[in-house]
Amino acid sequence: MFVKLLAVRAKPLNSTPAADADVGPVLFSAEQIAARVQQIGGEIERDFAGSVPLVVAILKGSVLFVSDLLRAVDAPIEVEFLAVSSYGSGTKSTGVVRIGKDIDREISGRDVLIVEDIVDTGATLRHLKDYLGQLKPATIRTCSLLVRSPVGSEHEPPDVDYVGFEVASDAFVIGYGLDHDQRYRNLPYIAEFLV
Repeated sequence: MFVKLLAVRAKPLNSTPAADADVGPVLFSAEQIAARVQQIGGEIERDFAGSVPLVVAILKGSVLFVSDLLRAVDAPIEVEFLAVSSYGSGTKSTGVVRIGKDIDREISGRDVLIVEDIVDTGATLRHLKDYLGQLKPATIRTCSLLVRSPVGSEHEPPDVDYVGFEVASDAFVIGYGLDHDQRYRNLPYIAEFLV
């Protein structure tokens, strides 16, 4: 069977869609993200040496991040997915954590790494650590692409083991898996959403 391959011209990585006035300034370029993901992958590889960690990726926002992160770890690693929601279609967390899809395998005695797209108040991450902790893993560590700065916030800074970038507490961000009402996940960079 002969398959014809079509050449597709790639879009510039850091361009903002001119037709979409909701996409604000780029905060982290595709190149910055790629470099930081490689660094985090190296840290995970070092810290979990001698173990086969189970990455629990939080859907849907972390899917691009975890895909790149897994490829940045040059050691045995496994992945599971957990769907969690606390935003609905708004731009502020509701504070209510709802699990839509649970993990499919036993984690008792395993080293677990929770991978999030963004940690805001830390409430969802604390809920997930408590929830997974009941399943008796050997260890639970956390990784988030973005963490909100606690400056000017009434919340304590979240405890995250691996952090990609810090963002302002009042910025709503989109791109590289992060969305507003399911849109903008496919942007290759992280930008501010102009609400």
